[in-house]
Amino acid sequence: MRGSRQRAKISVVKGEAQSSGTAADRDAVPNGGGWRNALWAILAAFGTYFCMYAFRKPFTASTYAGQTAWGMDFKTLLVSAQVAGYTLSKFAGIRVVSEITPARRAAAILLLIAFAQAALLLFAVIPRPWNAVALFLNGLPLGMVFGLVLGFLEGRRATEAMTAGLCASFILADGVVKTVGAWLLSIGVSEWWMPGAAGALFVPPLLLGVWMLSRLPAPDAADVAARSARSTMTRRERWSLAHRYAAGLLLLTLMYLVLTIIRSVRADFAPELWRGLGEAAVPAVFSRTESLVAACVLVVLGSAALIRDNRRALLASLFLCVGGGVLLAGALLAREWGVIGAFGFMTLTGLGMYFPYAAMNTMVFERMLAATRERGTMGFLMYIVDSVGYLGFVGVIVFKASASPGGEMLDVFSAAGWIASVLCVVCGLGAAAYFAAKTRESAAVDLLQEARA
Repeated sequence: MRGSRQRAKISVVKGEAQSSGTAADRDAVPNGGGWRNALWAILAAFGTYFCMYAFRKPFTASTYAGQTAWGMDFKTLLVSAQVAGYTLSKFAGIRVVSEITPARRAAAILLLIAFAQAALLLFAVIPRPWNAVALFLNGLPLGMVFGLVLGFLEGRRATEAMTAGLCASFILADGVVKTVGAWLLSIGVSEWWMPGAAGALFVPPLLLGVWMLSRLPAPDAADVAARSARSTMTRRERWSLAHRYAAGLLLLTLMYLVLTIIRSVRADFAPELWRGLGEAAVPAVFSRTESLVAACVLVVLGSAALIRDNRRALLASLFLCVGGGVLLAGALLAREWGVIGAFGFMTLTGLGMYFPYAAMNTMVFERMLAATRERGTMGFLMYIVDSVGYLGFVGVIVFKASASPGGEMLDVFSAAGWIASVLCVVCGLGAAAYFAAKTRESAAVDLLQEARA
């Protein structure tokens, strides 16, 4: 019965492959075709999502030192407010990202970011502490942008290379936009107007990036045959897919939950972490560490597109998660033993954290759908784990609401790092065993079909 269902899926996919990739699609990108399309997509996705960070993260470059509200450190309040909105956006994205049609994605991205920029302007004019509400409104649309950009990239033979560029954008942008924010503060822009000013600087490149995304052709017949067709999903289809792979998704969600927490602590409290490590949080230091991390992640995950066998690539991505957990534990031990300094610690923890985090965003769900030939979208599966991950981060921030800056945030980061390293190893190995069994029959059917062809 299972084998018949798989063969039926493959027959449908082959029929879809023959009907996809119109002449209009092939002409969408100037001089389109092959590596040019891939390079165009990488630049478009990188540019768009990099610019999105300028509307989300620059405010974290300020410590808002000495300011409190309702008995809470004011920066913690601001981060909590924005992340709460961002988390709600992730839950809304489960539906929006899986149902929106390709023709509406570009306009949706621009509308969402315009709303976020308007909220940053409100942040400057609403009296403190009520302006925290503006950051909640700022986060509310931005959580859906990643899924909309991802929708342009998934289901292609070069998806890993394209999405690696997308992941490199949020690793690098996290440091760069903080540097921009710190620079604006240094030239006299107030900490209230700085977030809106930083966003305004990135409007022109954002428009260029979204235009480039809108010009991407749809996946062609060879893409569909290699990776499976991707289509919008109904509510019943979404939860049917989640139910069929519930055990594997639970393992991946647990791992991603703690990775999101440690990544968010590292991103939103970078100045406090650097000071807790005994180093000055000068603007350029944010960019230096994240540039190294982004380059390594881009090379490792981008090369995954060379693995043609979907099942092997899926398992490789899960073992990469395990390796990231081991590297993260090594970095934490090296700091405790005094082997590495602040720069080495922040760089190595970034690598250990981002290898599994980025693997989830680029490879795991892309190759899961390709290996099983299931109907669905990568964005839907990503938003299940992403929404839970950010909900967990909100919980941690609320729990630590009374914590003082500096050393205590470093303690939170280290504790989360140890938990993340253990779960990356345990859940990564468990998920590898689960999906190895789930995809074994699919692989056998694929080999039989190839032999007959």
